[in-house]
Amino acid sequence: MPRIVDHDQRRRELAAALWRVIGREGTGAVSVRAIAAESGWSTGAIRHYFSTQAELLTFAAHLMMERVPARIREHLADPSLTPFARVLAVLEELLPLDEERRIEVLVFVAVSDRTLRAPGLDEARDAAWHGTRHLCRLAVAGLTGFPGPDELTAPLADPEREARAARLHVIVDGLSLQALMFPDRMPPPVARDTLAGALRELTLRAPGE
Repeated sequence: MPRIVDHDQRRRELAAALWRVIGREGTGAVSVRAIAAESGWSTGAIRHYFSTQAELLTFAAHLMMERVPARIREHLADPSLTPFARVLAVLEELLPLDEERRIEVLVFVAVSDRTLRAPGLDEARDAAWHGTRHLCRLAVAGLTGFPGPDELTAPLADPEREARAARLHVIVDGLSLQALMFPDRMPPPVARDTLAGALRELTLRAPGE
């Protein structure tokens, strides 16, 4: 009988190898040859799934966008968290506070950098941006007693709250980059405290609300 190949399992094995290479050497080391060496497969077998570095990065980006929402759903379903703690836990998933999240931020930076020089990854970059903005809108809305947006790309109905969500987005992105590039100056405890403080300031209700 011919051997049945589990292509989904193979792609997941390649994803694990891809993640190890990125974690150890950064996204600049991502190549078909590097993934072949890490996984023990031939370059010919790798090219059956990914023929270029762009395809590898696209796969890494889509994998990232599966992993992050899965963890966020766990926080949303945790009955032990207060509303503030839940929002904080959700936004912390966007920061490089451990090795898994550090690699995810590296992938996002690599995808964003590549879109500046060549097309092909714009969809993944834009999806990540809209996902972060949506979480920031939900955070501001939820902690100020305001209805959240109905759709992923929809702004908050209140312009002032929408502006707060935009500022929170900038803060989250800035913290993410600083924690990635300067981990000695922005270690996880400092990043967490900074995010919590910014969240408190941005979600304080204005007079009359």
